[in-house]
Amino acid sequence: MTSVKTQLGLIRSTLPSGVELVAVSKFHPAEIIAEAYEAGQRIFGESRAQELTAKAASLPGDIRWHFIGHLQTNKVKPVVSATSMIESIDSERLLQAVDREAAKQGKRMDVLMQVHVAKEETKTGFTPDELLDFFRRRAFESLQAVHICGLMAMASNTDDTDRIHRDFSDVAALRGQILEMCPDLRGFDALSMGMSHDYPIAIECGATMVRIGSTIFGEREY
Repeated sequence: MTSVKTQLGLIRSTLPSGVELVAVSKFHPAEIIAEAYEAGQRIFGESRAQELTAKAASLPGDIRWHFIGHLQTNKVKPVVSATSMIESIDSERLLQAVDREAAKQGKRMDVLMQVHVAKEETKTGFTPDELLDFFRRRAFESLQAVHICGLMAMASNTDDTDRIHRDFSDVAALRGQILEMCPDLRGFDALSMGMSHDYPIAIECGATMVRIGSTIFGEREY
């Protein structure tokens, strides 16, 4: 099997300047993450609170952990404590819970709003209309400790590249609409979209972050 270091090098060679790599390490053991760390990777994505906190405790402190899974409000405290970004804010209720907890911890919490454009009902997130309504109401003005840095999305799980391109283009266009509506928004420039199978299309559509796991680490160990 190709080494983690080699795979990371291959992926990095395909990323334009300004596109960050989130190495999706969920379900992979700490020693594999340590290999990627030794190869220079610093941003890792996890989707379960317990797994994230265990890994964060045993791995170097300068790792920037991103939470990328569905976050239940009763798991907000440990996730806020361990992460540098929560990419999967999928409701106003969760956003407010994260804001309260970050304020309690005296921490500025960077987050992304997850938008649902995929055709699968199982995926979570705000609809584009819900997000436009949120920004139209300027609901972000009540946040004390959270900084909304942009949007996160997943494309439809399909081999239809036109559909994938359309999904990602819709997310990029939505970000543009939000900025037109709220031109005073600062630092709202992140678009986290694209995974192992579709990240080149996401980059074409303006992704600034890609979330890649299996191409780096191999298939997950469940």
